[in-house]
Amino acid sequence: MTDRELTPHEAEEAFWKSLKSSNTGMLGLDRPGYHSQPMTAFREAETGTIWFFTRDDTDLARDAAAPGQTAMFSYGAKDQKVWACIHGALSVHGHDREIIERHWNPVLAAWYPKGKDDPHLTLLRFDADDGRIWVSDGGLIKFAFEIAKANLTKTLPDAGDVADVNLR
Repeated sequence: MTDRELTPHEAEEAFWKSLKSSNTGMLGLDRPGYHSQPMTAFREAETGTIWFFTRDDTDLARDAAAPGQTAMFSYGAKDQKVWACIHGALSVHGHDREIIERHWNPVLAAWYPKGKDDPHLTLLRFDADDGRIWVSDGGLIKFAFEIAKANLTKTLPDAGDVADVNLR
C-alpha cells in the first residue's frame, strides 16, 4: 500500500476510465452456487448504467428475467492496474434498437448471425450500487519489482490501494 489513501472518487474514476478501454469482466447473479460468465460491458456515462448484450436463450438472461435480481460484476483491466467487484441490480431490458446501434461492433456481430435484428439478441441492464476497487499505477513491471523487493527485504509489497465505492 502507498502512503496516500485512495479516495472512493479516485477509485470510481479509475474504474470507469479503465472499463471504457478494457471492457470485459465476469457477470453473475448474486446467489449461492451461481457461476459468473465472461461478458462485455458497455457503460452509459450519462446514467451510469452498464449494458450487456446477450442471447435470450442463455441461462443468465432467463434467470435475470425474474424480478429483483442482483448481480456481481468482477473486473480486471488488461493492464492489471484496476480490479473491481461491483454489486448491483440486473434486469432484462430486451431489444432496444437505440442502445444496440450505439454499441454495435464486429465482435458483437459475431454472436448474432442475423445482425442487429437477430430475434435472440437482448440487453441486460446492470445498475451498479456499490463495490470495491483496487488501483495500482505501476502495472506489471512495478508489481514484479515490488514482489522481488518484498522478498529481499522481508517487507510487504506496495501493490496499490483499495477503496469501497458507492456508485448510485
